[in-house]
Parts: sequence; C-alpha cells; structure tokens
Amino acid sequence: MQITVIGSQGQLGQDLMLSLAAEEHQLTGLTHQQISIEDVASIETALEANAPDLIINTAAYNKVDQAETSPEAAFAINAFGPRNLAQYCQKKKIRLMHISTDYVFGLDSERQTAYTELDAPGPLSAYGQSKLAGEYFVRAICPQHYVVRTCGLYGKAGKTGNGNFVETMLRLGKERDELSIINDQHCTPTSTRDLSTSITHLIQSDEFGLYHATNQGQMTWFEFAQSIFEITGINVKMTAISTEQFNAAADRPRFSVLDCSRLQKASGFSFPHWKSALKTYLEQ
Repeated sequence: MQITVIGSQGQLGQDLMLSLAAEEHQLTGLTHQQISIEDVASIETALEANAPDLIINTAAYNKVDQAETSPEAAFAINAFGPRNLAQYCQKKKIRLMHISTDYVFGLDSERQTAYTELDAPGPLSAYGQSKLAGEYFVRAICPQHYVVRTCGLYGKAGKTGNGNFVETMLRLGKERDELSIINDQHCTPTSTRDLSTSITHLIQSDEFGLYHATNQGQMTWFEFAQSIFEITGINVKMTAISTEQFNAAADRPRFSVLDCSRLQKASGFSFPHWKSALKTYLEQ
C-alpha cells in the first residue's frame, strides 16, 4: 500500500514509519515544513506527487494550556486541517486516518468506567473542543476514514524533540529533590511503538470508523511517575496533589480511560499493559 504519513518526524510519526516499513508498505513522510494542513494549496502541492492509497495524519496543535488563549491556532490545525484533508481524500477517493485524543471526554465528572466509541463526548478545554471538531469533519466528509483516539503518547523521538511525560519526569527526578504530581486524573498513557503496531494491523482491514487505542489498564499521573522512578531507580520525594492545586490554564478530564475492545476485534492486536509498555520503553 502507498501510504503518506503527515507529521513523520514526531514521536508517533517516527514509530509509524518504522512499523509500516517493516510490513513493506511504500512510504512517504511529510514534515510541517513540507505540508501545512491548514492550507488547502499546501495539501494539493505536497500530495500530488505520490498519489497515496492512505493518508495518516498525526499533525496536531498540542499546546493544551495555550489553546485557552489562542483557540484560533488550535482550531486551524486540529479542526480545519483535518477538514481540508478529508475534503481532499473524499475528492481523490483516498483513505484517511486521523489521530485524536481522550481529551474529547471529561465533562462527566462522575465517570468511573472506560469510555467506548458509543459514549457521548464532552470536552472541557479549547484543545479538546478543537480535536472533537476535527473528528466530526473527518467522519462527516470522508467515507473511508479511521479516527483513532489515544492518550498521553510517549516515544523515543521525545528524547530529542519536544519531550514527553516520561522524559520530563526523568529530567526533573534528577534535578529536584521533591516533585508534586497530579493524582486525580485517571487515564492510560500510551507507547507510540504499541500504537504504531496497532495502526499497522488496523489498516489491513476495511473496518472504517472510530476507534480507541491505548495501552491496557489505568493510572493517575502520580502513579505513572511513581513507576518511572521505581523502574529507573531514581530516588525523589513525591507529593500527590489535585488538579485544582496544579492550577493549569486548561481543565483536564478527571477520568478519560478508553475501552479499546473494538480496535482489538477489528485489528487482532492486543495492547500490552501500561506498566509493561513503560518498562520496555525505559529499557530501550
């Protein structure tokens, strides 16, 4: 299959390129310098040369707190960008995969069971709203679509790029004697390597639609950090705090664990538990 990966130098993009190449797909990777999805002309120019069978869009505006004061920037890339890609793919009869987020949930503050794809979304932030809008555009415009929601990505490109939670904890654990970590947001951070493997399996099917894709299990960011330090042997005092105490500009879901059984059924791939995925990442 001829596949174009948009955002090929990001954490997910780099692992996707490796996973897809291992299955001998014909690949083109596009960086932000080569394509701006918010610009229709840029999409036409960047994609006209290779005529892909499938486009995978990993590009996103991920500055969650900044989106509260600059929602137009978030919507340009997270909502109207996917709309432009969906229109292009619909016109050319190309498959489109779009990567979304668990932040489309959060409004149900009493939630305690994992969300399925049938549960109504309810984002709390401008970032979450922009990502949900992008989902709706793709699903409404492009018949041959995969929309994949995931959570808290970390991958090897985070070591040299913009970082990720794991790399941030490793750095802060060495720099400081004490850390305050949020302990009331329940979710499942996900290895980009595992997500890439699941995507590589999913695209072999014609099972288009909406999917949840994370490692198994659930934890809080405090528990995640605790495991990072235990595995690496870093000794640092940790204090559990609430979301309100952290006082970020954008509100986050208190519970956004995703049920991934639909993806497992369609792809045949079963995600490892988050603890196993974390251990693998740190060992590598």
